[in-house]
Amino acid sequence: MADVVNKVGDGLWNAVLMGWEVWWALVLGFAISAIVQAWVPRERIQRALAGEGLRPVARATGLGAASSSCSYAAIAIAKSLFEKGASGASALAFQFASTNLVWELGLVLWVLMGWQFTVAEYLGGIVMIGLMWALLRFFVSREDEVAAREHARSAHAGHVHYAAATEGLTWRERLTSTEAWSDVAHNFRGDWRMLWKEITIGFLLAGFIALLGDDFFNGLFLTDAPSAVQTLWGAFIGPVIAVLSFVCSIGNVPLAAVLWSGGISFSGVMAFIFADLIVLPIVVAYRKYYGTAFALRITALMFVTMVLAALVIHLVFGALGLIPDTRPTTNDVFGSIEVDYKLALNAVATVVFVALIALTLRRGATDPVCGMRVDKGKALHLERDGRTYYFCSERCRAAFASGGEQAHDGAHAHHHDHAAQDSRV
Repeated sequence: MADVVNKVGDGLWNAVLMGWEVWWALVLGFAISAIVQAWVPRERIQRALAGEGLRPVARATGLGAASSSCSYAAIAIAKSLFEKGASGASALAFQFASTNLVWELGLVLWVLMGWQFTVAEYLGGIVMIGLMWALLRFFVSREDEVAAREHARSAHAGHVHYAAATEGLTWRERLTSTEAWSDVAHNFRGDWRMLWKEITIGFLLAGFIALLGDDFFNGLFLTDAPSAVQTLWGAFIGPVIAVLSFVCSIGNVPLAAVLWSGGISFSGVMAFIFADLIVLPIVVAYRKYYGTAFALRITALMFVTMVLAALVIHLVFGALGLIPDTRPTTNDVFGSIEVDYKLALNAVATVVFVALIALTLRRGATDPVCGMRVDKGKALHLERDGRTYYFCSERCRAAFASGGEQAHDGAHAHHHDHAAQDSRV
């Protein structure tokens, strides 16, 4: 029993240490993402993403890169774009970009694993989008796409929230505007609300999996096999581990660091990180959005593109000599708490975190239907019995007017559809 308690304690402490390593990067990344989401206009996006040519796919890629890194938000926004006229290629390009080309993911990768992995992640995201665009019609016919669009339009859309952006202000004016920073704060809080569970689970999994030991990893990753076999096997097993781990978004980066320390190939690390869009809960969401046949087809397409992109990146980085020669030890991955630059950075990050959350508390209110935090100055509202209630969308206000707080049961779906994100497109 004492050994079990010690192991549990070691796993939890590993998770705490990894959180300490990346706290400042997470806060900075989410803050940058929130600023982009709040202050970058996205008018006429649906019309701009129609068609299968290079231009709409490139626009979708740019929009995805400026969006949140949450996988659940990415698929919800892509579904909204798709049902409103965006092509299948544009919708999938948005998903790939919003989960592979975002600030916070690159920062956390850099801190935990090194700049090579950040560059590989960004380049790999672009390669995946190109491969998806080239291979789409081998997996999905135009007839399949039309049927999926009709299914998406008839499917339950969840909450469609409204988040008004600050318009008509210059960037300098936004920097001194409380209202503009309130937009940022609410986006910041919304992203944390979506992702804190995934991030926490990722740290915990990494902390406990690191305790398995070298023998386990050497056998799983075929470290005694020729390098070509390790490369191919890693590119295949990486997404499989991601699917079975149920961890997505930034939450899979800590586990990726442990897998790299354990001996998985460079291709395996990249394939694992790419695969957050095909974890089992998200595949179930695809089925709900588009129907079983289309869900299976795009899942197969994404799996193939993830494996191929990982192999391409491995070959390119290997040819350029950019694959790290040494691997970190477990102690290197998890680090330690000391009086150093990380202490200063984490202190500043904590101040930023508290300030932004405090701004949502001062100016915010909670939607009684879905539980979302909204800005009182911009939210829809309703007077009842001498009290003012605030809502994220007309849908929530109507639900409250007809059924009161009983509609709060729909809050569970809010996490996955993330309506505030949906409205930003």
